[in-house]
Amino acid sequence: MTWETVIGLEIHVQLATASKIFSSASTAYGAPPNTQACGVDLGLPGVLPVINQTAVEMAIKLGLAIEAEIAVRSIFARKNYFYPDLPKGYQISQFEDPIVSNGKLSINVGDHAKQIRILRAHLEEDAGKSVHEVNHTGVDLNRAGTPLIEVVSEPDMTSAAEAVAYMRTLHLLVRTLEICDGNMQEGSFRCDANVSVRKPGEPLGTRTETKNLNSFRFVERAIDFEVERQIDILEAGGAIEQETRLYDPDNDETRTMRSKEDAHDYRYFPDPDLLPVVVSAEQIEKIREQLPELPPLRRQRYIDVLGLKTEDADTLVSDPLVAAYFDTAVDASNSEPAKVANWVVGDLFGALKKYDIEIDESPISAVYLAQLVDRISDGTISGKIAKTVFEAVWEREGSPDEVIKNRGLTQVTDDSLIASVVAEVISENPDQVEQFKAGKTKVMGFLVGQAMKKTKGQANPKQINEALQKALV
Repeated sequence: MTWETVIGLEIHVQLATASKIFSSASTAYGAPPNTQACGVDLGLPGVLPVINQTAVEMAIKLGLAIEAEIAVRSIFARKNYFYPDLPKGYQISQFEDPIVSNGKLSINVGDHAKQIRILRAHLEEDAGKSVHEVNHTGVDLNRAGTPLIEVVSEPDMTSAAEAVAYMRTLHLLVRTLEICDGNMQEGSFRCDANVSVRKPGEPLGTRTETKNLNSFRFVERAIDFEVERQIDILEAGGAIEQETRLYDPDNDETRTMRSKEDAHDYRYFPDPDLLPVVVSAEQIEKIREQLPELPPLRRQRYIDVLGLKTEDADTLVSDPLVAAYFDTAVDASNSEPAKVANWVVGDLFGALKKYDIEIDESPISAVYLAQLVDRISDGTISGKIAKTVFEAVWEREGSPDEVIKNRGLTQVTDDSLIASVVAEVISENPDQVEQFKAGKTKVMGFLVGQAMKKTKGQANPKQINEALQKALV
């Protein structure tokens, strides 16, 4: 019999607040170790935590985006455990009364669409970070107290591909909502994968949890390894132990970290220093009104309203910065949106990749790209010349209009001049002219190319083609 894979993900979303969840200490990344942890973050005697209102609003924003229930009253609890990088000996989190529960997120794997249920999304503080050197381990507490939303899915995924699709979809959503920068290398978005296997129709098997996966590729490889490992153990007559594991990317394997704790092991109890978080219906509706256009709706608008090809819409929607750039360019352009999209996913993406920069670092602004596309549409320049203009604007020579004027790149559209060029091409290429008249129409491309060469690429190719057709009749 085949085995079924059962996967649930716990994704930690680091919130893009300026200060920590219970203190005024900075959350800026990259500061020297232990310079951004105050007495509240360390739980020193006599200090009191105060909830960060922006973190609460961000959690509500996420809850609304995943169509979840928003608790009008939620409770913070102490989750008791000791790690070297958790100086208080407990973590402030939410247990029985999370702020967000019972949401959902739709994913696509190829042509297959699926809805993943989200059990809860609760607020909590991050722990510090253990830094392992060759002969010792240090502790950096700058991250202690950084606000997190932990998004816990139901075990609805049945393959590593579905898990990655769900993770990517949530990653795009939190960046679109601007509640997280999504930087996985810096730990802003990381995942714990709960994996088990079973025979069809049987109860859920014993699961393992693979911690702190910080790339989509690692999530996929860790899950695939863990599924195969569990199947091998069960088919050999063994039993799966409930445990926490780590993924080793160098050896492409998961390894035991510690036995997996259950909820009762953490001895949760309400934090006596924090009042319940109470939000009104009016506050929730105000946040709902501030929601941006979400990726599925944006994608549909690109296809249905702007007339984009599905693959272009998918590409543009996959990054909020790209989508914002494209929307700005479309708003600034008089050309068809599809033409703007072609330049974004073609020449612009090619340049960004070549110089290894993000779209918000592009020397060509969305308004400049719109201007460039418009000059092609209105016949000022040809598509070939546009590539020269693009390169010049990239090198910061000025706007497209300035480059066209300063370099004298305006397209040649004078009928008499084009007729003269066509006459020269016909006179200089008698063999190709005879081939065309004999029915070999493909030679027209050669003749057009010769004419464009004579005008240094500045003639209108359509006019050249029409003039040649007329002259050769």
